Amino acid sequence: MRTLIVDDERLARNELRRLLENFPKIDIVGEAANADEALPMIDELQPDLLFLDIQMPGKNGFELLQAIEGKAPDVVFTTAYDEYAIKAFEFNALDYLLKPIELSRLTEAIHRVEEELQHHATDAPRPASTDPSHRILGENDQVFVKDGEKCWFVKLGKVRLFESMGNYVRLYFDDQKPLVLKSLNALEDRLDAATFFRANRKHIINLAWIEKIEPWFSGGLLVTLRGGDKIEISRRQAIRFKDLLSL
Repeated sequence: MRTLIVDDERLARNELRRLLENFPKIDIVGEAANADEALPMIDELQPDLLFLDIQMPGKNGFELLQAIEGKAPDVVFTTAYDEYAIKAFEFNALDYLLKPIELSRLTEAIHRVEEELQHHATDAPRPASTDPSHRILGENDQVFVKDGEKCWFVKLGKVRLFESMGNYVRLYFDDQKPLVLKSLNALEDRLDAATFFRANRKHIINLAWIEKIEPWFSGGLLVTLRGGDKIEISRRQAIRFKDLLSL
């Protein structure tokens, strides 16, 4: 996995290089201290992966990505600041590592990169994020979630259920149930309808997580998701649900 490190701090580059020695599949093909150095190296070396700092002299990390001509490498952001995490998600970053980087978090990031490269072998290239706020999000996209002091960078395919809680939406993935400040309607507009289905006024379900479907009251349906969540599909939505899943 051809890898380029872009960071204006030499000590940070050295420390990341040392940590990456734990991953034999990572081949560090170069280092750059700023965007002006990195751009020609990206063009010449064609790395698969960038470890990219955000705050640098001249162009920042986001401006660097916007300046890349052609297909951009996959990106893992490395930064000392957490306020850029949502914007990093808009640029389709695979992960967002806070300095000082811990080996355990770096291991998680490398696993995500390996999964993404496997998808590259079969999936069409991801479109450029010219207007990321309106891009439709599918199961392979990752989102940054922050609830209080806890943060996650989670692939949407792992989210089995979205539940409206007033002005918030609760996400269900693994054993986590964080709240995000967003309406269910706004979220529905961003999610790929081929994967995420509006079951009723309060719930959006991930179709890939359905384990069981049963008839329910008044022409509705009751679905059981892997993990045990039981969600009612309203009578009106049951018609759409059957059409969607029929041959």
